[in-house]
Amino acid sequence: MRLKEIYQKKAAPALKERFGRKNILAVPRLLKATVNVGVGRLTKDRPFIDGVAAEVAAITGQRAVLNAAKKSISAFKVRQGDIVGVMAVLRGQRMYDFVEKLINITLPRVRDFRGLDESMVDGRGNLTIGFREHTAFPEVKMEQVEKVHGLEVTITTNAKSRAEGLALLKLLGFPFKKMTNPNTTN
Repeated sequence: MRLKEIYQKKAAPALKERFGRKNILAVPRLLKATVNVGVGRLTKDRPFIDGVAAEVAAITGQRAVLNAAKKSISAFKVRQGDIVGVMAVLRGQRMYDFVEKLINITLPRVRDFRGLDESMVDGRGNLTIGFREHTAFPEVKMEQVEKVHGLEVTITTNAKSRAEGLALLKLLGFPFKKMTNPNTTN
C-alpha cells in the first residue's frame, strides 16, 4: 500500500479518534519535505556545487535551488551572493513518494542505523534527519561521487504539538527507537 493510502485509510482515522477531532481535515498531515545541503567551505568551487545540485535533483526528482548568501561575513570568508547551500522542497505526490522511499529504502541503507530518536521531532511535530553521507540514497551512484557530503531532510507537518506529530510519523511507518526507561533495572 502506498504512503498516501496508508495516511488516508489508516493514519487519519486513527489520529481523528485518538485526538478527538470531529473533522478529518483537523487531523495532522504532512505538508512538505525539504532536502538541504550546505556547501560549507566550498562556496567558490562551482563544479562541486553543480554536482551537489545534480545529486539533490536525482534524489528528489525535481530541480534544486541554489541558495546565495544574503550578507558578507568576513569570519567565514563568505561574500554576498556566494552559493552557500542547495535545497529542494517537495510537496504533494512527490513528497509522498520521497517520504515512502526514505522510510522503506534509504533509512535501512544507512550504516549502523538503529532507528530514529524521538528527540528529532520538534515542538511543532516536524522531523529533521541529518545524513552524514548522501550515498545512502539509491539514486546516488558511487562511481560518480567525487566528494561525499552530508544532507538534511526535514519533514514538515501541520501538527499542533509534538505528541500529535510523533503519533502521525509513527503511524506512517517511521522507524523510531524503542524508548527504554532508565529507572528500571535489567
